[in-house]
Amino acid sequence: MFGNSKIFRLALLALSVLLAGNLSAQTVKGTVKDSGGEPVIGATVQEQGTKNVAVTDLDGNFTIKLTGDNPLQISYIGMKTTTVSTKGKTTVAVTLEDEATALDDLVVIGYGSVRKRDLTGAVTSVNAEQIGNTPVANVSEALTGKMAGVNITTTEGSPDADVKIRVRGGGSLSQDNSPLYIVDGFPVESISDISPSEIESIDVLKDASSTAIYGARGANGVIIVTTKSGHEGKPQVNFNASHGWKKVTKLIDVMDPYNYAYYQYELGTAGTSSTTSDYGNYDDLEIWKSVEGNDWQDQMFGRTGQQNMYNVNVSGGSKDLKYNIGYSHTDEESIMVGSGYSKNNVNAKLNAKLT
Repeated sequence: MFGNSKIFRLALLALSVLLAGNLSAQTVKGTVKDSGGEPVIGATVQEQGTKNVAVTDLDGNFTIKLTGDNPLQISYIGMKTTTVSTKGKTTVAVTLEDEATALDDLVVIGYGSVRKRDLTGAVTSVNAEQIGNTPVANVSEALTGKMAGVNITTTEGSPDADVKIRVRGGGSLSQDNSPLYIVDGFPVESISDISPSEIESIDVLKDASSTAIYGARGANGVIIVTTKSGHEGKPQVNFNASHGWKKVTKLIDVMDPYNYAYYQYELGTAGTSSTTSDYGNYDDLEIWKSVEGNDWQDQMFGRTGQQNMYNVNVSGGSKDLKYNIGYSHTDEESIMVGSGYSKNNVNAKLNAKLT
């Protein structure tokens, strides 16, 4: 009886060891695809907590022998890492989603986006917050003083004057030195008609290595503008308004009629024996004290200019459809009498996944 009991216990022990061995040698097969249903080649499949790793083949398939009930961790560059439970499973199907990149962590360089710490070319960036803190009607004015090596000048004093941008100075005496403007991937002639409130980021490519993708057109630098896009979620409405004043800080001091006539009298009689000048006899200078003068500077530039800016933005969307619609209005009454500026901007951006 004792011998039979001992044999029974030994049999149970052997069976448990056999089952444990089968459990530890569990084999799991699976397929890894992206959100579009295409196989992901070279994705890393790792048993969590161990160094047991497999890689997907050309069809996105993999086979891995597990050492326990640990879940699988599937990862791939540019996609979100996914964890899958393997308990009681021999096959799994995994779909990896694209990982959204934030513009404030990346720099747009024409042929993609890279992190600033990995970038070797000369690139300067300005984000939406820096642009929005400057209440100006023109995007170019918002960049003034914010980028090293980028010179921004106004062609004239009118409020709607064109703004010239030069990246690291001019390279030609006879040809145009303007940089190449790229807005959301499309080349444009100017960025003056874009509302500052609709800009997400501005990246300036300043050297040959970063502008090589554009060839000769990028010889004077490339300014890449990325406008705001809608994001998945509930509709969001943003409204901003600002009011500002403009006034001349310093005018040139001028003479009144009496002092001006006296000055001209001295100029006209210097070095001569004549007792008269272009302004009459010396005894008649007192007449100019009663003449009322005009300060033309004050009459032309003495007005206090006012600037009103309003913008409203509606954005939102779903997984397959994202939208961003914006409207901005700028109304400026400048310092010079008869000078003013009014502009309306409407911007609509739609990202749709049709199929």
